[in-house]
Amino acid sequence: MGRTRIKTCGITNAADAAMAVAMGVDALGFIFAATSPRAISPERAKEIIAQMPPLVNAVGVFVNWSPAEIIEIIKYCGLTLVQLHGDESPEYCRKLAVDAKPCRLIKAFRVRPDSDERDFAPYQDAVSAFLLDTWHPALRGGSGERFDWRRIASFNLRRPCILAGGLGPGNVALAIKEVRPLALDLNSGIEDEPGRKNQGKLEQAIKQARLADADAV
Repeated sequence: MGRTRIKTCGITNAADAAMAVAMGVDALGFIFAATSPRAISPERAKEIIAQMPPLVNAVGVFVNWSPAEIIEIIKYCGLTLVQLHGDESPEYCRKLAVDAKPCRLIKAFRVRPDSDERDFAPYQDAVSAFLLDTWHPALRGGSGERFDWRRIASFNLRRPCILAGGLGPGNVALAIKEVRPLALDLNSGIEDEPGRKNQGKLEQAIKQARLADADAV
């Protein structure tokens, strides 16, 4: 097994971005959903992304935006990945995947009690990866809650899995052991408050992830 990638989502300020990059994260997530407590303006995101070093991905998180609007933000901010958290159809994703190149698409799914492989099958050839988060009646993400990871095997995913939902220093090692995801998406579990990351929590989460990777070799 290779090294589990780490994405820190909900970046709202340059200090948190610099801190996460210094710790070796692979990607920073910028949420362009106005209703999110971690929302960021395109202007502010552009400023932060301009300071990021090469080989660290800038991920834009969108909820039910039009393809044209997303393409505009990709170009304006310099995004390298797009994460879709809305009700985007497979056809929508296929078209955006072509128009957004070389930017690649991640489709997020909030795992419900009745979720099964039929939810994912139409997207297998439309996106580059799946992000699995916990379903919440009022939130698109960042709930701080986890779902039953044992269910993932039954989804028959043919794209890489990015695991989200209630991840923090106390359970990232277990997540890697049980799921073996491509990446972990850290957000609320490493915060002091929405949009404000805690250096100690992030440092400990990354440490535990690296130990788990070593044990999995």
